[in-house]
Amino acid sequence: MTIAGPTSDAEQAFRAAAAERILVFDGGYGTAIQKYGLTEADYRGGLDLAKDQKGNNDLLCLTRPDVIAAIHTAYCDAGADMIETNTFSSTRIAMADYGCEHLVREINLAAAKLAREACDAATARDGKRRFVTGSIGPTNKTLSLSPDVNDPGFREVTFDELKATYREQCDALIEGGVDFLLVETCFDTLNAKVAGLAAREAAEAAGREVPLMMSFTITDMSGRNLSGHTVTAFWYALRHLKPLTIGINCAFGADKMRPYLTELAKDCDALILAYPNAGLPNELGQYDELPERTAELIREWVGEGLVNMVGGCCGTTPAHIGAIAKMVAGEAGRAVPQTTVKTRLAGLEPFIMAA
Repeated sequence: MTIAGPTSDAEQAFRAAAAERILVFDGGYGTAIQKYGLTEADYRGGLDLAKDQKGNNDLLCLTRPDVIAAIHTAYCDAGADMIETNTFSSTRIAMADYGCEHLVREINLAAAKLAREACDAATARDGKRRFVTGSIGPTNKTLSLSPDVNDPGFREVTFDELKATYREQCDALIEGGVDFLLVETCFDTLNAKVAGLAAREAAEAAGREVPLMMSFTITDMSGRNLSGHTVTAFWYALRHLKPLTIGINCAFGADKMRPYLTELAKDCDALILAYPNAGLPNELGQYDELPERTAELIREWVGEGLVNMVGGCCGTTPAHIGAIAKMVAGEAGRAVPQTTVKTRLAGLEPFIMAA
């Protein structure tokens, strides 16, 4: 598939900045939203919705845009070079839990504009360019696995249904003005491939280049995602999409994520973005890892040349991003290796075909 137009200005600027230093991604949104102590009425706003909306964080882009804008601004002020939209669950599949399927387009448009405005305002203040990426979560359905142990062949969603769901989100994010699209927390490699296809089709329809970013999530200590793929197998399965960045997020803290980043960094010829949780949650589901500790652990990644961009996922706050930004200031990023031409394939394990 050919996308109309040349390499985007945002991609050129991003690559130029990444050639000079390690860039900084933003942090968690759920954690930041929880600190506002919002009620169900805050989430609902003036919308006539049948279901309880408490916890529908993406809906706040419509009902409490001041909260989302403030969080974006806090991350920009902490040193983030890139802000993601508050749209992790903004698909029809995910929004069905709240009866908000009809609001998907509106939420994504509003979210993209909020992130864009916050970044542009921060740039106007200090002259440093910020980038906006559209957050695309994995949904709560999987193409690779059956939810029914008694019927292994059953799937809750089809390939075409899932692609249509992702396409609706991508279309709205692009229309709202994002620079990139981030398919994140990929627990199912096939879901990620469908999202990538939808993103490419949406960019082509919009007539502009919108680079892809993709991020794997590990589900257990075996280092695999839920569909059973290792991080290298995931990369081989998605390399044809030519993502601007690929990496790992969520699941673990920076210490436990390190060996999998090391594996990915060996022969991945894309930029690497990694954003860990603030450690593992305690027995109450809270994250106790302090900002300085997160930054200290990420320093080891930097010393080993594993990353080009770093940030935070669950449990991280603007303080965590500030500590990370301070730590990576002036540090050179990972050198992207020049790979030889080989046939790289993937089942659950990576496979390189001998000549």
